[in-house]
Amino acid sequence: MWDTIEPQLSSGPVSYLIPIQKFIFAFSSLCIAGADPANSPDISENGYMRMDRWLAVQLLPSIPINAFQPLVEIFLHSFAYPFFLVSGDYNKLYEFIETEGKEVISRGQTEFKLGKEDVIHNLLFILGFNAFGGFSIFFLSLLASLESDTTGIQEKLRKEVREKAGSGIGLSFSSVQEMDLVQSFVYETLRLNPPVPLQYGRARKDFDLSSHDAVFKVKKGELLCGFQALAMKDPKVFDDPETFVPDRFTGEKGKELLDYLYWSNGPQSGMPSVSNKQCAGKDFVTLTASLFLAHLYLRYDSVTIAGASFSGVEKPKP
Repeated sequence: MWDTIEPQLSSGPVSYLIPIQKFIFAFSSLCIAGADPANSPDISENGYMRMDRWLAVQLLPSIPINAFQPLVEIFLHSFAYPFFLVSGDYNKLYEFIETEGKEVISRGQTEFKLGKEDVIHNLLFILGFNAFGGFSIFFLSLLASLESDTTGIQEKLRKEVREKAGSGIGLSFSSVQEMDLVQSFVYETLRLNPPVPLQYGRARKDFDLSSHDAVFKVKKGELLCGFQALAMKDPKVFDDPETFVPDRFTGEKGKELLDYLYWSNGPQSGMPSVSNKQCAGKDFVTLTASLFLAHLYLRYDSVTIAGASFSGVEKPKP
């Protein structure tokens, strides 16, 4: 991605919207399905757009649109869109996974006893909704958090990354776990900008739901909705909750706050299991974002961001 963006900066600001989607699609395809888009010219160039279109017709019925009411509710939010609108895109993505993801497909068949078609459909759902869709929202928030550098955070991030990765161990999911500030920056972005802010669940039994100063009776079968964007600004848990504090989750106190960081269906300190609705890719998300941020500050001293564009980068001095 950076090799694509950097040469264009001499001509002015470069939008990162398309480059970052191409990067996310390629990275997720390789990590999740073992499928390299570089082996397919069409998918390499258009795979992210095919995924965007497939996601769009499924998400549009649930996206709030305040203008042109009640026409929007009648014509956009009242029915599911027919598959034929995106069948061509989906079939191309299916063929790509079928051809390039043979090893992962084989594991799905042998380890999980799924049929070949079920494996591919599941991989595409995880790749599209969970990885590509979520990252496409989250990475924009991550870069937006770097736009206003009023606390010298880029210098601090650069210092930590080069101290931790400069010893020859390089960058990996393991090495970024040693970078407290990098991870804290990622957590704080998730706190203020959860990629999926609304979570739903139906009560399995009667129970009492407690807040700081009240108790609510919940009956079995009732539908509950959680709005993380509000809960993550609770002033009784987070100091100065409306402000982005990059090092909020560092140190012992910061680690304790992870018990209250809900950006998926459970706390960051929790673990996904068959008995909860915690995001199965919780750690994959935070570590991938940390890896992206760490790579940025190994490559550059700083970046200048304006809106949805990079307007400049500062390379390390020889």
